[in-house]
Amino acid sequence: MKKLFFALFAAGITLSMQAQVRNEIHVPDLGGYETLKCDFHMHTVYSDGLVWPTVRVDEAWREGLDAISLTEHLEYRPHQKNVTGHHGRSFEVAEGSAKGHDILLIRGSEITRSMAPGHFNAVFLNDCNALDQDDWHDSFKAAKDQHAFIFWNHPGWDRQQPDTTLWWKEHTEIYEKGWMQGIEVANGKFYYPEAHRWCLEKGLTMLGNSDVHNPINLDIEFYKGEHRTMTFVLADERTVDGIREALDNRRTIVWVNDLLIGEEHWLKELFEKSVKIIDIKRGKKSCRLVLQNESDLTFYLKKTEHEKEVEYFREFTIEPQSRSTITIYYPETLEGAGRINFCVTNLLVQPNQGMDYSFPF
Repeated sequence: MKKLFFALFAAGITLSMQAQVRNEIHVPDLGGYETLKCDFHMHTVYSDGLVWPTVRVDEAWREGLDAISLTEHLEYRPHQKNVTGHHGRSFEVAEGSAKGHDILLIRGSEITRSMAPGHFNAVFLNDCNALDQDDWHDSFKAAKDQHAFIFWNHPGWDRQQPDTTLWWKEHTEIYEKGWMQGIEVANGKFYYPEAHRWCLEKGLTMLGNSDVHNPINLDIEFYKGEHRTMTFVLADERTVDGIREALDNRRTIVWVNDLLIGEEHWLKELFEKSVKIIDIKRGKKSCRLVLQNESDLTFYLKKTEHEKEVEYFREFTIEPQSRSTITIYYPETLEGAGRINFCVTNLLVQPNQGMDYSFPF
């Protein structure tokens, strides 16, 4: 009996230790900035989520995140009879755990209205309660008065825009008053190309967030290599102020499923710092190009226009943390070095448009 007890005790200790393993996300730092992994949209039992606030901190730490925001609905709190507290209470409950885990916790709330304007998050708040107003205009003004960073959530959500993702006159009003600094181009597992286009056209920050309500392992199958949707923030320092400065200056890349969405110069640097040529073996009629992917990101390559006498594969997948070989065939008469041309189809520099890239050989 004692042996059984000690075996179960040891198994429990082992499982506990495994549960506390942090899985770092290996992506390169860009442009002299530190790449921080952030999720600015999630819920707990203090609105319509199904977990305690400290659980969100634990999840974020295990998944390798640097910063989160608990953005509880102001207008929708179905657990209020059992879980009481003011609108900023979830932040207060999570604050100690976040400090203990070295997770940057950003105070935020979700302004939850029917369309239009729809749902918006205000983050970097001082007082969430001030946003609890009858008129949505007053809620936005209260957020703006606190110098909040405000972004439009899931603009393509089919419950509010069932047929077409539209920009309404209310969004023009919000934008022109300076009440919108960004848009979620991805929410959960969904990418919104219309939002991507609006961010590029209007100079708004691109964001991607989980909007998680359940325990996250019910939504994300981590054992299959899945990950939560998040925003890579290129910050000059790993602080709340550093994140805010980066968001104000649009230094973000969104990671949703296998897609990476952002401005082209950041995506190009991300690709070049992730995938490096480590060897070129050139012969009279062929060349072997050896690539090393040093990141945890996947890249999908599709051949584009090229010299007719140069032959190489049509499509290729560069797996995370892997070595890949590209073989190129060409006539013996080809003199000097050449180039092979691709579209990296999951690096989106425009709505649903991949990034062109070429390798020398």
